Amino acid sequence: MNKNLHFLTFLLLLFAVKAFSQTTDNPELQKMADDDQNARKTSPINWEVVSKEDSLRRVRIFTLLKEDKVKTAKDHFNSGIVFQHGGDTISSGMAVKSFENALKMDPSLNRWWYAAAVDRDLMYKKKPQIYGTQFFKDKTTNGKWARYKMDPSKITDEQRKYYRVETLKEQEQKEREMNQTPLNDAYASEKSVDKIITLIKSEHKKGIQSVYNVSESQINSFGYQLIRDKKTDDALKIFKLNIQLYPKAWNTYDSYGEALLQVGQKKEALENYKKSLELNPENENAKKILSESK
Repeated sequence: MNKNLHFLTFLLLLFAVKAFSQTTDNPELQKMADDDQNARKTSPINWEVVSKEDSLRRVRIFTLLKEDKVKTAKDHFNSGIVFQHGGDTISSGMAVKSFENALKMDPSLNRWWYAAAVDRDLMYKKKPQIYGTQFFKDKTTNGKWARYKMDPSKITDEQRKYYRVETLKEQEQKEREMNQTPLNDAYASEKSVDKIITLIKSEHKKGIQSVYNVSESQINSFGYQLIRDKKTDDALKIFKLNIQLYPKAWNTYDSYGEALLQVGQKKEALENYKKSLELNPENENAKKILSESK
């Protein structure tokens, strides 16, 4: 009787292990996706090396697919990240399929990747993109950024929003901003945040005629660059200015709140997080900070 009981227990444990293995993300795929992204964050990038590593990762994923080791939503998602850098229609098609499978299993994953994969697949097939995620440097305009040719009739702006892609109007603005001079370039020559603030105010008044990129996101990024350079007081000035210029942008208050916390101004920081949450009730970071402060 004891032997039977032990055998039954063994079978249950074996089943549990098998079930767990089928629902646990494959760590090898996660590492490959991380390596894919990290390889593109170094400077300068050795594209010959990166291209070879990309190819080896894709070959390995095909092997994992044959071995039935790509199972979870995250597995398919990570496979898509690797495939989308293939540079050919086989890889781009696999990227679309991978992201499609991932989102079917877990719709909470970042949907932008699927839209980008679809556009890239169309681009490799010499067809117009439909979402508007792909940009390139146009040699006919001295290397300015341009959006790859579009067929805007296939999907609506609402569908673009669902996939976390900018609307057509926002894409036009994005293209314009990509060809403007970054604030970091101005700061590199001036080395004075007060002069940069004067520049930002002046450029902001010019609207679409501005030479420098003074969008809300660009100013925000510049503020974080100052924080990384350990110039928190200067960053506070930039974040505060961003709020003045873009008072309805929830992220400006969130960033200002983060910087205020770093210098110990907790009360004012929480006020900014509250304002950020008012403008965007889905701001999880603000919810977390405010909850922890109670």
